[in-house]
Amino acid sequence: MAAKRLLILTGDYVEDYEIMVPFQALTMLGYAVHAVCPGKQAGETIRTAVHDFEGDQTYSEKPGHNFALNATFANVKPDDYDGLLVPGGRAPEYIRLNESVLAIVRHFDTARKPIAAICHGLQLLAAAGVLRGRRCSAYPACAPEIRLAGGDFVEIAVDKAHVDDNLVTAPA
Repeated sequence: MAAKRLLILTGDYVEDYEIMVPFQALTMLGYAVHAVCPGKQAGETIRTAVHDFEGDQTYSEKPGHNFALNATFANVKPDDYDGLLVPGGRAPEYIRLNESVLAIVRHFDTARKPIAAICHGLQLLAAAGVLRGRRCSAYPACAPEIRLAGGDFVEIAVDKAHVDDNLVTAPA
């Protein structure tokens, strides 16, 4: 039996841990995981950022790694995938401006395939219009966007996740 195929939608300045850890863990568990970025091809890299809380009003940002993409965004066919992961960081803020990215998110939602979003990843789901009537979590600063998109923000501990049907969300 073929491995389940998962798609990661991401871009430059994705949160380092939110792409590296799921990518490695899901691959280790036997999933075929494809990480893609609009405008980039397999073998190209994106830059990651490490966000940390150091006593300021918001997180600080430090350089992370260069993460190698292993698939080409232009070749993505959402029907070929069993689930979607949207990591946070700053990437969701700008990839949500790409209509092809939004169409991919809508495909997964309409097909009721699993969608996991972490931290600022909910910005992409809000822009795709898939949060209306849904309960979800995110980095707390994204709560207004979730509410404006018709969703119900659920405040949970940073080491927890919230499940609403096919949608799995977490603040960190």
